[in-house]
Amino acid sequence: MKGRRIVLDTVGGREAAALLVDGKLDDLLIDDPDQIRPGAIFRAICDRPLKGQGGMILRLPDGETAFLRQARGLAPGQPLLVQVTGYADEGKAVPVTAKVLFKSRYAIVTPDAPGRNVSRRIKDDEERERLLEVAHEVELPGGAGLILRSSCAGADPEEIATDIADMAALATAVMGDGAGREPEALVEGDGPHALAWREWTEPADVVTKPGSFMDEGVLDQAEALASGRVPLGGGAFMYVEPTRALVAVDVNTGGDTSPSAGLKANLAAAKALPRALRVLGLGGQVVVDCAPMTKAHRKQVDSALRAAFRADPLETALVGWTPLGHVELQRKRERLPIAPMLGSVPS
Repeated sequence: MKGRRIVLDTVGGREAAALLVDGKLDDLLIDDPDQIRPGAIFRAICDRPLKGQGGMILRLPDGETAFLRQARGLAPGQPLLVQVTGYADEGKAVPVTAKVLFKSRYAIVTPDAPGRNVSRRIKDDEERERLLEVAHEVELPGGAGLILRSSCAGADPEEIATDIADMAALATAVMGDGAGREPEALVEGDGPHALAWREWTEPADVVTKPGSFMDEGVLDQAEALASGRVPLGGGAFMYVEPTRALVAVDVNTGGDTSPSAGLKANLAAAKALPRALRVLGLGGQVVVDCAPMTKAHRKQVDSALRAAFRADPLETALVGWTPLGHVELQRKRERLPIAPMLGSVPS
């Protein structure tokens, strides 16, 4: 099945969205109503500083706590607008930032960063000028800035202007509500269906029929990936297995015993790894145990990894090679692991 297909459904009663590219599962989002979503905005109350870490523990509504890095100049009891940046590890505070953004399909309003800019991914000068004209027609809150996303390329100017105006109005309302003395939830983070609309902007067929995850093969592909074994072609494969401390990736050549087997398997693993981590909802520290190869081939694997993750929407840093020949990556934890949630789906 050629082309892009967005499937909106539920998994075990949880809202879910899947992106299929040429019939292959390319991305998967599953909600957890018990977790605070990334992107949520709170008026938090500073509680106590963590001097050794240079941060601050904040109070959120309903007895929840958050952790803010680089909390210099803040005092206990002080109210502060913060935005959730990722999911909390078990038993830890929710990670937040004081740099609040208002992000939609076409526009990002930046309250503390003035200026109107267009995504660098849009290269055409005429298109950039067209979009800047649209951007300057909409009024922004005082001191706020605007970034027009790459999805604006070729988009209808009225839709873009409406999107900017909606985000500007939300920013005005939220930024004026930060002086209360009690913690309060101001904006919910987007769920899977809203995220699919916001982030999967390339043309695609959209399927909303209940049970479509089963009909479109989404669950079968997700469960195959959740087993941990990812085929790489030519008999090679890799295992992607989360532990409490990190995500371990083990690359194997399978039955290939040729001199170049290790390099071929590692290059294939580099290409397949972003999709596997994305669909499985895995982040944090990632350690790749490559198939045996000479040190001279490491530059090729480095280049393949950088190219693969450059196209991935989640921020991932290639840290480097360890003395034992492992590759270390650091990936932003913006997703929830899907394996536990798939376990709640009736067979």
